[in-house]
Amino acid sequence: MDYLNKKSVEDIDVSGKRVLVRCDFNVPFDAEGNITDTKRIDEALKTIKYLLDNGAKVILCSHLGRPKGEFNMKYSLAPVAEYLSKVLGFEVKIAEDVVGESAKALASSVEAGKAVMIENVRFCKEEEKNDPEFSKQLASLAEVYVNDAFGTAHRAHASTAGVADYLPAVCGYLIQKEIKVMGTALADPKRPFVAILGGAKVSDKIGVIKNLLEKVDTIIIGGGMAYTFMKALGYSIGSSICEDDKIELAKDMMAEAQAKGVNFVIPTDNRVANAFAPDAESKIVDSDKIPSGWQGLDIGPVTEGKFTEAIKGAGTVVWNGPMGVSEWEAFASGTIAVAKAVAESGAISIIGGGDSAAAVEKLGYADKMTHISTGGGASLEFLEGLVLPGIACLNDKD
Repeated sequence: MDYLNKKSVEDIDVSGKRVLVRCDFNVPFDAEGNITDTKRIDEALKTIKYLLDNGAKVILCSHLGRPKGEFNMKYSLAPVAEYLSKVLGFEVKIAEDVVGESAKALASSVEAGKAVMIENVRFCKEEEKNDPEFSKQLASLAEVYVNDAFGTAHRAHASTAGVADYLPAVCGYLIQKEIKVMGTALADPKRPFVAILGGAKVSDKIGVIKNLLEKVDTIIIGGGMAYTFMKALGYSIGSSICEDDKIELAKDMMAEAQAKGVNFVIPTDNRVANAFAPDAESKIVDSDKIPSGWQGLDIGPVTEGKFTEAIKGAGTVVWNGPMGVSEWEAFASGTIAVAKAVAESGAISIIGGGDSAAAVEKLGYADKMTHISTGGGASLEFLEGLVLPGIACLNDKD
């Protein structure tokens, strides 16, 4: 799938046209209902402002949370409309429904160079079912469709894919940036190409490892998934997390890496604890000597040095998943070391959303990274080489 050939907002005339824009406004709230992090809204502003400046009549839509197909005002997008009103300098009105009378009236009355919003698309159960009739109703609000929600591009829902059956469909700047940076990294990487994979389960990353074995020079494995590989080597891993049904697969992957000349790096020492708790007693042990009753919760200092060395001379780095239980201070050292190494590598660095992105932001390394993906699940599926329905549905350039 050549995502790099998809049309963007600049490839289509939007002047005077009603444009339905699918954004990712799935932002966090505090107990009082205030938005605690506006990053996802701010990321959409470049596309929204381009459309407004070019005389489009903008109709914004998004999901928020999991209202399970019911109108639950706890998940209303009203606070997002309020924030956008402040940022854009005019009132962004919000409809009382998604495709009902209120949405139709608002969409038909929006002026050129102004924006309105419809309610949370997941208030309708048809959204996640990608119901064709519902997609048609959504599409009837507009004359052009723009998808700029990379975070949901791996979902074939009505507002992310279905509407493209009924309208000219292009991507916004955010999706364009995601596919340009990640697409180029996979198709034509600056070498050496190093992939760092962490997180709890091998099963979540099997497809990614298999796809990247064809492309990278080095794969670094950390996090809970590393213990399955250690056990595959015959190491004693104590009570560390392990997927026993994936041990043969882990052996195969290491053998395949060797056959392809890919440097496959796993931890040589670990921070282990006598319980899964932030204040558990901990110590550092070699990977093949984890005592019974102890579990690995982070990579050890020798491994930090080894991983840093492997990252140092990289041309391209892709990182997805923490090296340990990074939300606990006692077991965050490995993730911090990797973040620092990537930030200082000078490589084209792509951080694949989720926990890795959160760690990089928290540590203050965000501005040192080339690209931090806005979609954890979508970026994983992109790295896996899977089709992303929310991008596949968009029109190709001629």
